[in-house]
Amino acid sequence: MTQIPEDLRYTEEHEWVRRIGPTKVLVGITDYAQSQLGDVVFVQLPELDIEVDSGQSIAEVESTKSVSDIYAPFAAKVVAVNEVLNDTPETLNEDPYGDGWLFELEVGDAAGLESTLAQLLDGAGYQGVIGG
Repeated sequence: MTQIPEDLRYTEEHEWVRRIGPTKVLVGITDYAQSQLGDVVFVQLPELDIEVDSGQSIAEVESTKSVSDIYAPFAAKVVAVNEVLNDTPETLNEDPYGDGWLFELEVGDAAGLESTLAQLLDGAGYQGVIGG
C-alpha cells in the first residue's frame, strides 16, 4: 500500500513538500515514485544557494530502471541538500518521507509560501493522480 501522509503537499511530478518553518520547506519524492523507480543507485542533488524557478529540473534520481528529473515545486532558493544521499542513495527507497528528503527550499515571505503550498495537491488530490 502506497503511503500518502496527510500532513504533506504534493506535486503531479510525485514530489512531496513539508513545511518546516515560516519560509522553509523540505522536498522529496513520494513513496509511489520510489516504488516506480525501483532501487535508487545515485542522486544528483542541486547546488546550494541557487535560485530556482517553479518547474525547473534541479536534481536527478537514478535507479536500476531509469533516470528521473526532480523539479522545483515553486520558485525559491536551495538552502540545504541531503548529503547523506551521496553515500546512501537507497535511503530514498527505505524512508522517502523521512531521512530520504532531497533538499530544503526557502522563499522570501511566509504569506507567499502559504498561498504557494495551498496550490499544491493535498493527500487526496495526489491519490487521484496516482489512481489509487
